[in-house]
Amino acid sequence: MNNVYLAFLLSFFAGISTLVGVVPIFIKGVNIDKIICSSLSFASAVMLFISIFDLLPESFYFLNKYDVIFKIFIIYFSLVLGLIICFLLDKNISSDNGLYKVGLLSFFAIIVHNIPEGIITFITTTRDLKLGISLSIAIILHNIPEGISISLPIFYSTGSKYKAFYYTFLSGISELFGAILTYLFLSKVINNFILGVVLALTAGIMIYISLCELLPSSLSYNNIKIFFISFVFGLIIVIFSLLL
Repeated sequence: MNNVYLAFLLSFFAGISTLVGVVPIFIKGVNIDKIICSSLSFASAVMLFISIFDLLPESFYFLNKYDVIFKIFIIYFSLVLGLIICFLLDKNISSDNGLYKVGLLSFFAIIVHNIPEGIITFITTTRDLKLGISLSIAIILHNIPEGISISLPIFYSTGSKYKAFYYTFLSGISELFGAILTYLFLSKVINNFILGVVLALTAGIMIYISLCELLPSSLSYNNIKIFFISFVFGLIIVIFSLLL
């Protein structure tokens, strides 16, 4: 099969794996506080460590042809810009339900994350199928907890499984959207500088949501044991995905 078609398939499956994060809302007979606490802690660890140990190093890699001082400046500027954008969104989302706001911010962050991820998956697969498959598996591993960070807050704040599924689906399919954009328009204009900036910007957004929304929300349930175990498990998932 042509690598272009495989690139679309891998981008689709990597993105749609986000929907696995919806599964916990269908589990009955569980302690709701414990599942929210563990899920948010798990998702926060994944988003935080993916940002620090994956997105920022990738950004540095894509800016490789520039001198170190310029790279650091661009990455720092993009990171701070991401933090500011998310801060402004946080302050302007009018909601009396803090959990719902967490879900909406996660939804925004993961769309911003998945579009460049779809671009990278598509470009990588068309150039090196084996590397594209490995990259897709790693993406699937961290997309699942990212789906949790959307579906759980949306469901438990609204009681709507449809809304939880819908928002999670949109965030996941945005990865395929990134691949389609690349195929139709971006393949000739996208360059390493743009990818480096976008990855650092995304890292800033995800770090803000992890530290300022997911972690505080998880800790508010006052279950340190569940919080700690889930956070460590999230870290293990990130390490495993990075090894791939």
